[in-house]
Parts: sequence; structure tokens; C-alpha cells
Amino acid sequence: MTATFHRETQAIASGLWPLAGVDEVGRGPLAGPVVAAAVILDPQAVPDGLDDSKNLSAARREELFTLIAQSALAIGVASATAAEIDAINIRQATLLAMRRAVAALAVAPACVLVDGNDPPQFACLCECVIGGDAQIASIAAASIIAKVTRDAMMARLCARFPAYGFSTHAGYGTPQHRAALQARGPCPEHRYSFAPVKGVWRR
Repeated sequence: MTATFHRETQAIASGLWPLAGVDEVGRGPLAGPVVAAAVILDPQAVPDGLDDSKNLSAARREELFTLIAQSALAIGVASATAAEIDAINIRQATLLAMRRAVAALAVAPACVLVDGNDPPQFACLCECVIGGDAQIASIAAASIIAKVTRDAMMARLCARFPAYGFSTHAGYGTPQHRAALQARGPCPEHRYSFAPVKGVWRR
């Protein structure tokens, strides 16, 4: 079952348009940024098959990323760095990335739907939807944009710091990543406030 445009249709009928879906990726990794995306879909050109990015293959995410980029009315993408995560904690960094993503939209939304249960402070109406990335087309689109964007960022970091294998695990704490971390210590893109980095090394 894929996400639908039903909620957006309700928003249009009630005058809460434009509506942006917002989602993030990268809260859990030991390295790299947290990335958020905000998407305002075109009601006349909603791509088929939108779903939570975790439910899609990498190839399908790439296909949908292109379709969303071609058809959406507006897309905003932003991140908070590993250093920012260490400075203000992952929750605050996630909310910051979401606010930055909405601010980057070329069209100001009248309403924002955020995946999860922790709303950032926006200038417009905001509602959280638990599991929204699998239910609401705009949030699903945001999850895809955020995931593909972050994966590309981690691939670029892998080219700079090849010892850690960022392109294969995107910074998550896999056995391969933990072994490299133990053998070589962290790089500047690691989150020094996260275990197992925390308490062993300092930024």
C-alpha cells in the first residue's frame, strides 16, 4: 500500500494550501549530517508509487526522486552537520534541519505536515503524523528526497574518508563501521556525542 494524496485534497478544500510534507533521515547514524526535506506536490502531477523511502529499493527511490524533482511545485532540502548535532543534540538538530528545509521552499506553505510526533516551530500551521511517510504523499515524497540526498552526501564523504565505508552503510553503526572506528578512530564527520564515539574521542 502506497501513500495517497487524500490529506492534501482535504487541505485544498479547506483553504490550507499550499501544503508541504516534511521528513528527515539520519537521526541514528554515528557519522554524517541529519537531512530534512520539504515538498509541495503539484495536485495535477503526483507521482505514482510514493511510499516511505525505507519501503523502496534504492533504484526505485532514485526513479521517484527524479519524478518528484520534475513535478513538485517546490522542494526544500537542508541539513544539520555532525558538529551541530554534537553542539545542540540530535533532536534539536533534526528540528533545525526541518525548519531550514521549509525555509528553503520557493513557495511559502500555509500548512506543514511532519512525519513523527515532534513538531518544529514554523510560522504556519503544523501537524505531526506518526507514520506519515507511508500514508501521506507529500511526506512520502519528502522522505524520498531526504534519503536520496543524504545517501549521495555520504557517498561523497566516503570518497574523502574511504576507510569507513560510508557509501555502504551511510554512517550507521554496522559491524564494519564500528570495526573501522575502533581501528582508526573517528574522522571530522563523526558524531562525537554518540556512543561508541562518546567518551573515547573528543572533537
